[in-house]
Amino acid sequence: MSALFPFRALRPAPEAAAHVASVPYDVVSTEEAHTLATGEPLSFLHVTRAEIDLPPGTSPYDAKVYEQSVRNFEDLKRSAPMLLEERPSLYLYRLRMGRHEQTGVAGCFSVDEYENGLIKKHEKTRKDKEDDRTRHMLDLRAQTGVVFLTYRASAAVGAIAARVTASPPLYELTAPDAVRHQVWRVPDENIAALVDAFAALPALYIADGHHRAASAARARAALREQGGRTADADRFVAVAFPDAEVQILSYNRTVKDLNGQTPESLIGAIRASEVVVTPGSATPDRTGKVSMFLAGHWYSIELPGAEPGASRSDSLDVEILQRRILEPFLGVGDQRTDKRIDFVGGIRGTDELERLVRSHRAAVAFSMFPVSLDDLMAISDEGGIMPPKSTWFEPKLRDGLLVHLI
Repeated sequence: MSALFPFRALRPAPEAAAHVASVPYDVVSTEEAHTLATGEPLSFLHVTRAEIDLPPGTSPYDAKVYEQSVRNFEDLKRSAPMLLEERPSLYLYRLRMGRHEQTGVAGCFSVDEYENGLIKKHEKTRKDKEDDRTRHMLDLRAQTGVVFLTYRASAAVGAIAARVTASPPLYELTAPDAVRHQVWRVPDENIAALVDAFAALPALYIADGHHRAASAARARAALREQGGRTADADRFVAVAFPDAEVQILSYNRTVKDLNGQTPESLIGAIRASEVVVTPGSATPDRTGKVSMFLAGHWYSIELPGAEPGASRSDSLDVEILQRRILEPFLGVGDQRTDKRIDFVGGIRGTDELERLVRSHRAAVAFSMFPVSLDDLMAISDEGGIMPPKSTWFEPKLRDGLLVHLI
């Protein structure tokens, strides 16, 4: 089963929602967050990335940042204002980007189910990022970032969602990136049916937000040690979308240098390893192909097949690229720690890859074909871990619309 819990959301007054709603804290740098929040005193980035309100150069992990987050959170509650629901509720959250539309159920989910593997993950998390969000949750006594879940589509959930979204939404706003966000509060008479429909789901899968979920579990453990545990700390806020509606974009790579080679010698070395490299386009058209931007030109790389008996994770393009190209020819080691490799979400497009190479911020770029949701679910079901930065989900939820107090 998959437990779904109504919760008393802390949310902005409808007239302030467009000003409060912000991009997730972890998809922007400090500089980008500062730019987005300039002239927007209600932006939730003042809460999630409070270093933007401190002197330039302040580390995001400085104790002063967490103190500033607390102050900014309290200020926002008054100035937005932020409203605390009188009774626990569930919500429907719809995202529309161009022709793509997806509608998810927003509520709280079980930390126990996360720790027991019923809410399945596919990524390893980094301790420093967990430390950051755990402290943020404990200092604010709030989960300010929403986890993005997916599940195998349910007709029962879909029928309830269709009924609820036939009425006017609680929030309706178009963000600066042109993504439309709509939120409905589920009427009390539909909550039990929605909870029952989720109870029939065999599993949930984390699509985006592994660090938020892991930090919620750590915050719960810390509160237990402090004797300050609440029932709300046993749950984390998330939006769960049906798999048929979820969209994965490519997660592309750049490497800062050619590991002592020239463009010509790099291409020659790759070809000598019996990997086919030909002039090509910026976007691969299928699994098994990767596009490479090098010295002002795009090339197509035909990746070798996976080794016999390879796991589904080891058979992904991003893993084969690492083992057959990035490691042997460019000297890229552990992608989680190697400072010479960077990752570029597919929403930024291949023009961004060209820009990075032409500006000499990278020496070579690789444009990937997106991983499928079937792969993600199958790897998660096996208890496997996907290679770092395998999936980029788009569109993304906004922070600040539904906050869970713990």
